[in-house]
Amino acid sequence: MSEERESWLELARATLEAESEALAAASRRLGENLAEAVDIILAHEGKVVVSGIGKSGHIGAKLVATLCSTGTPAVFLHAAEAVHGDLGVYTPGDPSILISKSGSTGEILRLIPILRRFNSKIIAIVGNLTSTLAREADVVLDGRVTREADPLGVVPTTSSLVALGLGDALASVLMRARNFTELDFARFHPAGQIGRNLWLRVSDVMHHGEDVAWASEEEPLLEVAMRMTDRPLGAAVIVRGDRELAGVITDGDIRRALQSHRDLQTVRAGDIMAANPVTIAPQASLQDAIRLMEDRPSQLSLLPVIEPGGRRCVGLIRLHDIYQSRLA
Repeated sequence: MSEERESWLELARATLEAESEALAAASRRLGENLAEAVDIILAHEGKVVVSGIGKSGHIGAKLVATLCSTGTPAVFLHAAEAVHGDLGVYTPGDPSILISKSGSTGEILRLIPILRRFNSKIIAIVGNLTSTLAREADVVLDGRVTREADPLGVVPTTSSLVALGLGDALASVLMRARNFTELDFARFHPAGQIGRNLWLRVSDVMHHGEDVAWASEEEPLLEVAMRMTDRPLGAAVIVRGDRELAGVITDGDIRRALQSHRDLQTVRAGDIMAANPVTIAPQASLQDAIRLMEDRPSQLSLLPVIEPGGRRCVGLIRLHDIYQSRLA
């Protein structure tokens, strides 16, 4: 790596380290003020109004998106547009979150007396605790930073990240206070992959019936391989009796059998199957299936689906099916 490129890398690392340290410092400064902000929001049945301008406005818009998706209705109010009609978004009593690094942003300060007439409690995410905004706010979340992380020390980098982190911290506590669950999250995200994984069940996307290559332990491997070719799911499910699960044979198992057995005519399905495979129930969420397949030292690409309380296999689900799933 050239000397110039090495200097770029050093600067990039220094930026991330400075931002990480600033977040840690903000975490240590949190106290009763965060709980007071949560109490203000929980005490009001309506929405939260978040306002800022410039980079702080972008952080505010992101905070609104996070709050809305986690059970706290919120809207973003551009500080400059507010006094030109957008204040109509307020319902009396709506609490406000005002974001400003300096705490002296004119467009923000202009809102304070107006918000008081709306009976709005003000939560400030601010980087200057002696500023007008900090003095006027009902609750202050301390967004101070030693310096910005950019080479000039003036671009809103560290300060923006700390404001973002404080907003995320507030949203996380509100989630806990509202007993917000994964199913609640899924209801607000029906079209996204995360929402689908939480909302949809294994039974919604699994393969079953004639789509699956079923076989017994005694069947010749060659016949099982042909069945797998006709039903290209990447595996055959080996069962006994009334589809009691015995094991699974994957495409990889077939390839390994070709390497280790000179005469496949004598090989039976039970000779190479993976006995007692990891399984999942049909009512489990797709997120549960992903965790079973991926959160392990050796990842899996598919799971047999068995009825609860027994070993009867009713289908097969692949990781590919989960990521291809769509709501009807």
